[in-house]
Amino acid sequence: MDFETRAIHDGQEPDPLTGAVTVPIYQTSTYVQQAVGEFRYDYARTANPTREAFEACMASLEGGSHGRAFGSGMAAATTVMHLVSPDDRIVSVNDVYGGTYRLFSKVYAPKGYEFSFVSADACNQDMASHLDERTRLVWLETPTNPLLNVIDIAAAARAAHDVGALVVVDNTFASPYLQRPLELGADIVVHSTTKYLGGHSDLVGGCAVTADAALDEQLGFLQNSLGAIPGPFDAWLCLRGLKTLAVRMRQHCENARAVVGHLEGHSAVEKVLYPGLTSHPGHEIAERQMRDFGGMVSFLVESEQLAVDLVARTKVWALAESLGGVESLIEHPARMTHASTADAPFATPSNLVRLSVGIESADDLIEDLDMALSVGHRSALRSHQ
Repeated sequence: MDFETRAIHDGQEPDPLTGAVTVPIYQTSTYVQQAVGEFRYDYARTANPTREAFEACMASLEGGSHGRAFGSGMAAATTVMHLVSPDDRIVSVNDVYGGTYRLFSKVYAPKGYEFSFVSADACNQDMASHLDERTRLVWLETPTNPLLNVIDIAAAARAAHDVGALVVVDNTFASPYLQRPLELGADIVVHSTTKYLGGHSDLVGGCAVTADAALDEQLGFLQNSLGAIPGPFDAWLCLRGLKTLAVRMRQHCENARAVVGHLEGHSAVEKVLYPGLTSHPGHEIAERQMRDFGGMVSFLVESEQLAVDLVARTKVWALAESLGGVESLIEHPARMTHASTADAPFATPSNLVRLSVGIESADDLIEDLDMALSVGHRSALRSHQ
């Protein structure tokens, strides 16, 4: 079956008791057992029917054997990190989400985990030269957050597997509708389900999916043992979001193309970062491994102050962290989502603005952005006179 059909039906059989077409919210902490040791469910941390429905659907959409849901994207990342141990070496693309960098550098590095951060260009040019026999995990984002760099997943996976390392891909920006890393050689895919999968800015969650039965068994053990699970209502909201993921992603991409086209010609914009541009260094790779180029756009303006003023001036675009909802969001990564990378050698540019392009009218989005850019540009010109 096609993606759109599976998103609506996989893991979501009508309720056998009532015939309800929507999976019920099983708001319970425990379950009655037929006899000692005879049960389908025993405790809701271990399993919940609503959560299982979401996990099954996610596995189908990512091409995995089973999904594991978590209370946040960072909970998913933390659980995956329990697959490696102190003294193991982890190689990560350097342009990662600020929370991921904070987890690696401030939580795990002090415990003896060794991290090497490699640029997207270096990943694509010669990933093998950055790996050794001590490398146990390769952590990728593509497109990256917030610079929209693109990494060749298949090439990176081949190099990692040659040294016996696992490959984890954060697929949050693309969603499984646009990109399926497991099909390209990745071992585990992680998501912040808060973003495109939920799609309505009304939940916090995460998930991890693999096609490897042994890895899934490990992740299931860790999910239960660590207990960083979502509640049934959040799992239900995620499941609801998956039903419209395909149609939403198509509109996100269409609107992003329109916004990028406008930004490209604006005198206040120094550079637009978007994989859909033929001038983007990762365009060819993105064209090969993605269905479309996504709803995330970043651009550079003249100065940090102009960027900070700009993001506070829009009316339709909401100044907020997060991304992937139906509403359009604008932010200043250096002071917001990526403030934790300020002291890193690959800190986010201070004059960068990140857009999460929603599904509103593209004309309204462009008009609002144009107003904010033009006012700021005129003010900057006057200050130089």
